[in-house]
Parts: sequence; C-alpha cells; structure tokens
Amino acid sequence: MDTNTDIFKIETNHVLPSRGKVLISEPFLYDEMFGRSIILLVDHTLDGTMGLVLNKSLPLYLNDVLKDFKDVENIPIYKGGPLCTDTLFYLHTLKGVEDSLQIGKGFYLNGDFDAIRRYILEGNDITGKIRFFLGYSGWEHDQLCQEIEENTWLIGSTNIASLMDEKGSAELWKNVLGELGGKYETWSRFPQIPTLN
Repeated sequence: MDTNTDIFKIETNHVLPSRGKVLISEPFLYDEMFGRSIILLVDHTLDGTMGLVLNKSLPLYLNDVLKDFKDVENIPIYKGGPLCTDTLFYLHTLKGVEDSLQIGKGFYLNGDFDAIRRYILEGNDITGKIRFFLGYSGWEHDQLCQEIEENTWLIGSTNIASLMDEKGSAELWKNVLGELGGKYETWSRFPQIPTLN
C-alpha cells in the first residue's frame, strides 16, 4: 500500500531563528531527545546556536544533585540537551541577578547562582520563576538553518508563563504546535506513531 506521508511533513514557516524563539520538532520525528520537543533558543549567532529542551523531564531532582537543597521541596531537573550533560543551566524571571543573560523581556538564563540559591533557601516559591536543566542543545554555524530548510523544525513563539510552567511541560509541544493553527493544530492531536492509534 502506497501512502503519501508528505501531507504530514512540516513546511518551513520562513521565520528566522533568534534568541527567545522556540523550535518545534516536526510531528513524526523519531528521536528520543528531540522527538516532540520544544527548544527555547537562548542564543543564535554566526558562531552557532544554543537552546534548551523545555519538555523532557529527568528522573532527578535538584535536591539529589546539590546538598544545599536537601531540606527543600523536590525541584525537578529537565534534560536540556545532549551536550554538557554534567552542567546545570537555569531559566528564571528574577530581575537583578548578576551576570544573567536576558532571553526576552523579564526572562533570563543563568547568572549568579548564589543569588538563586539564597532565593530558594529563603523559602520563596519558585513555581513559574525558576527551572533547571542538565545539558543543552547546540548547532554549529548554519546547521540549524539547514535543519529548518529540511523541515525538521518550525519556529514559533510562546509566552514566558508557558515556558516556565513545569506542570504544563508534558503538553507544551502539543500546545505550541496547535497555536500555529491549520494543519498543525490537527497534527498536534495525532499520536507520534500513527499505527499505535
């Protein structure tokens, strides 16, 4: 039986990658790391691109990794990507944290970890304010643009609240893809492996 799967292939939406945008993986990408993933682009320059996968949780908590947090409620860690998987990255909405990189308005990457530690240990609620990741995703110069032209990724945008919502991270890919409307909204409801439907 000959099936035409082209109707299920994304077509580039001709949006250029840039800091603060998100990559949306094509619906039927069979890859443990990148299948059905949403990646926040934290940097995109002539030297390359860096991003964090937002919707792949690890069976690990910050409390398991750093002894300072042993008496704090479990703080989940996400799989940011396949590179530097022994390095902790954090996204936050805390203003005034020294050395942090602004990703968007009121939205930052890393910075002075002592300030983050104090904020948490003082008992402040971090829900929607800080998320932690091990590793990152990276592309060499022009590699990401080539993958976009090959229709592996769409470029989208979403609000900070959605990006920081850990409870909604499992549905993030479906929701961000659906926001593009049309066939993408329909695809967001398809199972990843259609024969399992």
